[in-house]
Amino acid sequence: MIKTDRRPTRQIRLGSVLIGGGAPVSIQSMTNVRTADVQAVSEQIKQLQNAGCEIVRVAVLDEADAEAIKSLHKGCKLPLVADIHFDYKLALSAIQNGADGLRINPGNIGSREKVKEVVAAAKEKMLPIRIGVNSGSLPKPILKKYGLTAEALVEAALSHVSILEKLNYREMKISVKASSVPLMIQSYRLLSQKVDYPLHLGVTEAGSEYNGVVKSAAAIGTLLSEGIGDTLRVSLTADPVREVIAAKAILRALELRPGLNIISCPTCGRTQINLIDLVKQTEEALQPWQNYDFTVAVMGCAVNGPGEASHADFGIAGGKGEGLLFAQGKIVRKVPEKDLVSELVDLIKERYPL
Repeated sequence: MIKTDRRPTRQIRLGSVLIGGGAPVSIQSMTNVRTADVQAVSEQIKQLQNAGCEIVRVAVLDEADAEAIKSLHKGCKLPLVADIHFDYKLALSAIQNGADGLRINPGNIGSREKVKEVVAAAKEKMLPIRIGVNSGSLPKPILKKYGLTAEALVEAALSHVSILEKLNYREMKISVKASSVPLMIQSYRLLSQKVDYPLHLGVTEAGSEYNGVVKSAAAIGTLLSEGIGDTLRVSLTADPVREVIAAKAILRALELRPGLNIISCPTCGRTQINLIDLVKQTEEALQPWQNYDFTVAVMGCAVNGPGEASHADFGIAGGKGEGLLFAQGKIVRKVPEKDLVSELVDLIKERYPL
């Protein structure tokens, strides 16, 4: 059952994706190749989309990157967000070339008149703007006033928000990311008490895949469980596709999104089957069913195996060099270890043909 007790927020539209206002929590990632290399970026976007990404961000460093958005949009079904710092002209060019949204800080792209020009262009097409604040780049006066605290991140964000509000533009979402998990959690909690704009969750500079996933799951998972957060990116020093896979896993774990759920027991001295390899093979074989809503149990022995497997839609309970296959709570047959995964797949195909 998917939980619905989420913090009420105003709703914005980013391309075809609704954010906030009760819409499903959306998954974002960012390409990591030069945006002007249209072929390379297009291929990466396809990979992200196939993995379950719903919004993709591209870095716009110069005019060539901004102009590439036009070509990217032709073959891309996902909303494209242009990530821009310092140069308001690049924001204008990105909008002209079809960007669905902007990630900027109004305070660092120039004078009020320049910001006003960007907002006017965004308003014409109702493009949302993300106000993105990071703990590593806070203004010195705010740092001096508060130190590196949640209050500092939130005040920095609200100072940017006020710029857009004074221009009568409220199509925005906000992020207050930190590399520290406790600081990130505290910042979003505080911000959620002060605004009703949609919040973009993430841990910045989270690190390598293993450490980054752990930090992101702890931080993002905590906030989502409290009803805070409308869209998210799991930031990893890794292939962006891994970010999407991690984000989906977090949402599924919190029952905020349906999908394939593979459960497996830890190894122990009772296990007489190669459980680690069996689980890996099962995950790989069931990739085509990632967006189907059913549970598969892969268990290693007779202690927990039959019970857990029988409560799943499908399951394996391992024995010595063999295992039992389950479907809808009933034993189907005993199968040699080498054939367990292939016969499990056949069972699943019968009920969920691709």
